[in-house]
Amino acid sequence: MGGSQLAGLIVPIIVILAIVALVIFFYISSAIKLWLQAIFSGCRVGLLSIVFMRLRKVPPKQMVEAKITAVKAGLDLTTDELESHYLAGGNVARVVQALIAADKANIPLPFKRAAAIDLAGRNVLEAVQMSVNPKVIETPRVAAVAKDGIQLMALTRVTVRANIDRLVGGAGEETILARVGEGIVTTIGSAASHKQVLENPDSISKRVLEKGLDSGTAFEILSIDIADVDVGKNIGAELETDRAEADKKIAQAKAEERRAMAIAAEQEMKAKVQEMRAKVVEAEAMVPMAMAEAFRNGNLGIMDYYKMQNVAADTQMREAIGKQGPHDDNKG
Repeated sequence: MGGSQLAGLIVPIIVILAIVALVIFFYISSAIKLWLQAIFSGCRVGLLSIVFMRLRKVPPKQMVEAKITAVKAGLDLTTDELESHYLAGGNVARVVQALIAADKANIPLPFKRAAAIDLAGRNVLEAVQMSVNPKVIETPRVAAVAKDGIQLMALTRVTVRANIDRLVGGAGEETILARVGEGIVTTIGSAASHKQVLENPDSISKRVLEKGLDSGTAFEILSIDIADVDVGKNIGAELETDRAEADKKIAQAKAEERRAMAIAAEQEMKAKVQEMRAKVVEAEAMVPMAMAEAFRNGNLGIMDYYKMQNVAADTQMREAIGKQGPHDDNKG
C-alpha cells in the first residue's frame, strides 16, 4: 500500500514540475530573445536585468527597444534611467525620439530635462520639432478704435519657436495670443488717425515686438506679421449720436418736469382763487346778518338802507353795461 501511494504521488509532482519548467523556459526564452537582440544591436543589457524588469512591472520589450534606438542614434542612456522615467508615468519612446531629434539638430537637451518636460504634461518631441521648425499662430481678428473714432480690425500671424529652457513652468500659446491682442489694441488706440495705421501696418508689429511679449512663456517670438486690416464702424460718430439722443431725452425730461410744475402751480392758483371766492361768499352771507344787527342797535336807518340798495343797483347796472361791447350798443 505504501509503495502504490508513493507511486501515485510521483506522477502529479512530475506534471507540476514540467509545467513550472515550461513556464520558466518561456519566461527566460523571451528574456533571452531580448538579450540577444540587444547584443546583436550593439548595446549592453543584462539578462538578469531583463528578467527583473518583469518583476518590477516594467515592459522589457519597450525598454530594450528604446535602449537600442538610443544607442543606434549615438546616445548614452542607461536602462535604469529609462525604467525610472517609465515608473514615474512618462512616455519613454517619445522622450528618446525627442533626444534623438535634439541631438541631430544640435540642440542641447539632457535626459533629465527631457524627462521633466514630459512629466510636466508637455509634448517634448513636438517642442523639439518646433524649435527646429518655428510654428505660425494666427490670432483671432482683433478690433480696436483709433483716436479719430474709426474702428479697425486686424488679423495677425505670430511666428514662434519653442524655448526648451522655459518649457517647464512657461506660459502657453493662449498667453501669447492674449498679449499680442493687447498690444494691437494699444497700438491702434494710440494712433491719431486710422489712416496712419492703414498706411503703415508694419508699425503695429514693430511696436508689439518692442514690448517683449514672450517673457515668461515657453516660446520665443520671431516675428509678428499683420495679415489683414479692415475698416469697421465709425465708433466716434455712433457715440456722438448716442450722446445727442441722450441729451435730447434729458431735455425732454426737463421740459416735462417744467410742464408738470406749471400745471401744479396752476392748480394751486385755482385752489387759492376758489378759497378766496369761498371767503367772499361767506363774507357776503354775513352782510344781511350785520345789517339786521345794525337795525336792531339803531346804527343803521331806513334811509341808509335805501341808499345802499341804490348804490348796489347802480353798481349792477354799470357792470351790465361794461359787459356789453360796442357792437351790442349798435345793435340796440
